[in-house]
Amino acid sequence: MRDVYVLGIGQTVFGKMPQMTPIQLGMQAAKAAIQDAGINARIIEVAYGGRSYDDTQTAENILRWVGIDNIPMYNTENACTTGATVVNQLWKDIAYGIHDIGIAVTCESMTTSSKAGKLVGAAEGDINGTLGLTMPSYFALMAYRLMQERGATLEDLAYPSVKNHRNACMNPYSMYRKALTTEDIMNARMICDPLTSLHCCPVTDGAASIILCTGEIARRYTSNLIKLASSLVLSAPCEAWDYNLIDNPLIKELAGRTYEAAGICPADLDLIELHDAFAPEEIAAVSCLGLCKTGDEIPYIRSGASEINGKCPVNPSGGLLSLGHPLGASGARVVCEVTQHLRGTAGERQVKDAKVGMAEMIGGYLTGLGTSIAGINLLTR
Repeated sequence: MRDVYVLGIGQTVFGKMPQMTPIQLGMQAAKAAIQDAGINARIIEVAYGGRSYDDTQTAENILRWVGIDNIPMYNTENACTTGATVVNQLWKDIAYGIHDIGIAVTCESMTTSSKAGKLVGAAEGDINGTLGLTMPSYFALMAYRLMQERGATLEDLAYPSVKNHRNACMNPYSMYRKALTTEDIMNARMICDPLTSLHCCPVTDGAASIILCTGEIARRYTSNLIKLASSLVLSAPCEAWDYNLIDNPLIKELAGRTYEAAGICPADLDLIELHDAFAPEEIAAVSCLGLCKTGDEIPYIRSGASEINGKCPVNPSGGLLSLGHPLGASGARVVCEVTQHLRGTAGERQVKDAKVGMAEMIGGYLTGLGTSIAGINLLTR
């Protein structure tokens, strides 16, 4: 296998943009990635597109407007993990020598899709979903489990949202650039007890794009090399795997595989961008990803280790809680964010001396019998 490098990244501002189609958003992100890479678009050999809603020929419809055609193009839908999956597919093409340079482009317009304004429904045969296990209720159960088994308080449950909104004030791509207090979070409109609207990510539109290539090509255009050291996607087994809402075996297994493939351990991480669609999710993730021992999640977050100046900053971008979550694009957006920190170009929110970063995304709880998918991309410089 060959080493794979990030040559270009691009994304749109995330927010409510009903005047923009998903294709228009994707065009912005793809053009930004090509400009960032400093290449002629015609040297790109393969393209992957990703969108969760209303997806059809996403890559083709976007890239023809930026001068890329007559190459292999593929499109993927994988729930919230779509973006991470698209990056993984391109990474494999470069790593296994099928192509030398390619582009991944992901987009979503949550405000104009056919499901805009509707709840994400349960798939046929999904008994738990039919009985009311929606995403808010699932993570509300996780919140109560954290309180009962880990000693979390309501203030602890609000912490990820407080931290991430504070981080987002330094991110020009964020939907909400406003600091919030613990009281703001706790006193917001109740969605599913104990979760309020500010424990939950907002509905958002946006796009993100990434250009990957071999080391030989990367060195022609930059001396600031960012390697995508490992990239994995894993689906949950068919049996009930999530009875323990805090200790997620799918994420733990995938994280372990990713560390092994990259030849590092959790202690080597300088930052993580992860799926925080609901605040309790970030709290549970710190042990699943190996940042602390199982059972130590609350002391870990109380220590400040997840802050931008902490031991391993979590979601320095502001996360899904502040940027929002355009489903198809978030998995690629987190790779863009980690790349900025490793390059040293993240501005006010820059993580100091960042050399190793993880981009994690999960999805799929309601798309059929509880099946979930997780994707992790681990980058180094």
